[in-house]
Amino acid sequence: MLEKDWRADLSKIPIPISVKNDTLLSLSLETLIEGGRIPKEIGSDLHRNSNLPGLTALASMIKHSRFGNHVFFNENLHVNTTNVCTLACRFCAFRKGSRHNEAYSLSAEEFVSRIEPYRGLIDEVHAVGGLHPEWTIENYSEIYEMTKTNFPEISIKSLTAVEVKHIASRSQLSIKETLKSLKKSGLNSLPGGGAEILVDSIRDRICMGKEKSSEYLEIHAIAHELGIPTNCTMLFGTIETIEDRMTHFELLRDQQDSSGGFQCFVPYPFLEDNTRLPEAKLASGEEIIRVIALSRIMLDNIPHIKAYRMNIGDHLASIAINSGADDIDGTVGHEEIMHVAGSTTSVDYDSAKLARLIESAGQEPVKRDSTYERFESIDSELMSEILVLPIVGQ
Repeated sequence: MLEKDWRADLSKIPIPISVKNDTLLSLSLETLIEGGRIPKEIGSDLHRNSNLPGLTALASMIKHSRFGNHVFFNENLHVNTTNVCTLACRFCAFRKGSRHNEAYSLSAEEFVSRIEPYRGLIDEVHAVGGLHPEWTIENYSEIYEMTKTNFPEISIKSLTAVEVKHIASRSQLSIKETLKSLKKSGLNSLPGGGAEILVDSIRDRICMGKEKSSEYLEIHAIAHELGIPTNCTMLFGTIETIEDRMTHFELLRDQQDSSGGFQCFVPYPFLEDNTRLPEAKLASGEEIIRVIALSRIMLDNIPHIKAYRMNIGDHLASIAINSGADDIDGTVGHEEIMHVAGSTTSVDYDSAKLARLIESAGQEPVKRDSTYERFESIDSELMSEILVLPIVGQ
């Protein structure tokens, strides 16, 4: 679904009073219409001082100028390759040591067996995991090749930047050689996880041992150069400041100017667990919506903004798609990382349920593929009838 000249369309949208009456918001709107972009200093001011109805209204205007009332989702499944990890990031509840009784590492056959029950129901498998101390590129190549052999129609979205770095190191290959080889094996895109906050002083405190901010951006740039689209993310509500968040936005925006392969930005708050990061400055519901709205306003060159319902839940996701977000991820089927961290969001949604969630927020559901190249408008009532037909006919 190609965007039109969204800035020209933005200039034609009636301006809500909540935007008109806020000097900073009205100036930001004028800047965007004229082809400018919002600097991080203004972004920090908007975060702290703008009225929430006006901030979300401006973000919604931008979203509508790009995609109208459409909100996107896909039919996907999460399968984690392994929870064994050489690191022990302070915010992570997913990671296990290799001797832990809940540790696992899926073989290619086991990975494929997780997908089999969803044959014909999904077009994407989302696969990330820990930094396994023994695995090399051969393990991942075998998983991807067997997946493509059994499910050639399924797009493989897999590996965070730090996983790519770890695989390259373990396999004594460069990042480019690693990604080239994995693409040949069946890797289609990168999910973008692991960005956390792209400020190294913060990373050193919450995820010591992970890649540096510059390495995260470089790995994604190499993927873009090789024709591998990626998402990008931000974990907020740990110990970062508002200025750190704006620096994160600016770095992603600059990278997109350079390499152009980010298809979607996924902001998600740290989920409360006093034993993992007790000093975390947890984000409130209002703050979550502010960050999502600001991401739409600041990231003018990244087309899609995701309200990741696995993390923020259905209620906030339905608010977020009226506050600048245009995507709510997908059917998921199975999810571990957010749920072991405390998420209670349902994973049993089919396309009809996701469509109804979008419609209940006054938006129009559009089913997409993994890389935003194929689209299909969805009628939730008709979809429900289609889904129950095989049962009725038995």
